[in-house]
Amino acid sequence: MMNRPPYVTHERLNQFIDAAIKEDIGDGDHSTLASVPADLQQRARLLVKNDCILAGVDLAQEIFQYYDKSLILEVFKQDGEAVKVGDVAFIVSGSARSILTMERLVLNCMQRMSGIATYTHEMVEIIADTRTRILDTRKTSPIFRMCEKWAVAIGGGQNHRYGLFDMIMLKDNHIDYSGGITKAVKDTVKYLREKNKGLQIEVETRNIDEVKEALDTNSVDVIMLDNMTLEQMREAVTLINGKVKTEASGGITKESVREIAATGVDYISSGAIIYSAPNIDLSLKAF
Repeated sequence: MMNRPPYVTHERLNQFIDAAIKEDIGDGDHSTLASVPADLQQRARLLVKNDCILAGVDLAQEIFQYYDKSLILEVFKQDGEAVKVGDVAFIVSGSARSILTMERLVLNCMQRMSGIATYTHEMVEIIADTRTRILDTRKTSPIFRMCEKWAVAIGGGQNHRYGLFDMIMLKDNHIDYSGGITKAVKDTVKYLREKNKGLQIEVETRNIDEVKEALDTNSVDVIMLDNMTLEQMREAVTLINGKVKTEASGGITKESVREIAATGVDYISSGAIIYSAPNIDLSLKAF
């Protein structure tokens, strides 16, 4: 089993699973309650129907166990493994009612997570021979962020900040509202000192002049190069010269990532690895 990212805590897992179960079951899984005997014991296998990087096995175990501790999983394929059509990821055994009631929740999570892990893996592989690393973004589904970011990590990507609380990111609107990069950074440094918070500061820049201004503050950890041309990015990387980390951002996909990595940026952040990832076809079949 892969190590879980630090944000995948028991508390967050339980909150997510509990809310998802309540959303789906309501006052009862009446189809199952009506047609399946309460004491029936059965098995089902998780069948892979698309080649992919598998993700969500660990979560599936948590879901089944949360709902019914007597359910037993025999796992054959782990998170992060490359699997092919026809592979069996695991077999779940126990109460037929419990298996049926949890079937769709498990599949929904695993199909989405496997799609994200696969897309991320493809992006990472395109630039594997460079020093640039792929980051995710906060362009996630509300309430499902933990699972989506977890899938990025499973696919070999690097997680950016988890939320608004664990890193300072001064985006264009922050800068425009506050009166410019210099003032925004100065006020941020003051705020962090007063609150005794040791958060990193990242500043979004839209042109070379803004890159220079951010650099001149001597207080920034990362400079984001947002929607810049390849030429601008190369110029910015040369100008920054390793003084701070650089992050390319803005509409980056598998088609453009190679050229952007070649500019020498440290990171490439991509919302597409989450929101453009297609679901992977998986099924849970009785046998």
